[in-house]
Amino acid sequence: MPLAPNRKAFITCAVTGAGATQDKSPHVPRSPEQIAASAIAAAEAGAAVVHCHVRDPETGAGSCDPQLYRELTERIRDARTDVVLNLTTGMGGDLYLGPVERPLPPGNGTDMAGATERIEAIAGCRPEIATRDCGTMNFAESDYVMTNTPGMLRAMGGMLAELDIQAEVEAFDTGHLWYARQLVEDGILPSPVLVQLCMGVPWGAPDDLNTFLAMVNNVPQGWHWSAFSLGQNQLPFVAAAVLAGGNVRVGLEDNLYLARGQLATNAQLVERAVRIIEGMGCEVMNAADVREKLALTKRAPV
Repeated sequence: MPLAPNRKAFITCAVTGAGATQDKSPHVPRSPEQIAASAIAAAEAGAAVVHCHVRDPETGAGSCDPQLYRELTERIRDARTDVVLNLTTGMGGDLYLGPVERPLPPGNGTDMAGATERIEAIAGCRPEIATRDCGTMNFAESDYVMTNTPGMLRAMGGMLAELDIQAEVEAFDTGHLWYARQLVEDGILPSPVLVQLCMGVPWGAPDDLNTFLAMVNNVPQGWHWSAFSLGQNQLPFVAAAVLAGGNVRVGLEDNLYLARGQLATNAQLVERAVRIIEGMGCEVMNAADVREKLALTKRAPV
């Protein structure tokens, strides 16, 4: 694979996620007000896109409450700082199986929702982008399975298309990219597809460079892609993604630290990514650049 750096890259900030990080850092935002403030600070630091989940403001646990998404969206849209809004559709696919000799019924924490319910939380918000995991995967947490069946992905893809929301495919392994290509062939996803390569998430694709390049080489020509890794490898993957021709993602969803023992804010992680990209002689795109590149339309909530 020849070295072909992306000379004009955009940064996505994954602001908070839904994982159990709410008590590991005071900088992980919980309420819609806090998440919006952190997203806006990340945009001011150089992120063109903010990828957002919502959390229960009291417990910090991940939520799919449409009212929380609506408040978050309005706060970001009312800000004077422009940014492309990317909301998740990943909630509602959590399956916790019982012990190995008695896996059914499902255990505590299982949250299985239908396609309409999973889309409903964001439908009225009209984000430019909505992220969807493109496959089922075992996670490192006991007997937890992130479930996204082919039928569910087809149904949700059709709903996003009807809403005129750009789907961002999160690929945790090469099979997810394979199925994304099939969804294009079947007319479910419009091409070119926007892809997020998710590296180092147990038990998906590990974040060694050989596996990363295998993932990159499975992204069809003409598709748009970004990549990230977790923890201490998040910032090195900024350079790796740009060198391989892609865009980058940083943020507290995937990494809490700026350096060993130094907790980060989203804005600090974005600032560091900007320095890495510009230090490589490349340019950082703004929100208007990304809308033009991806043919996105900014809309007010319904």
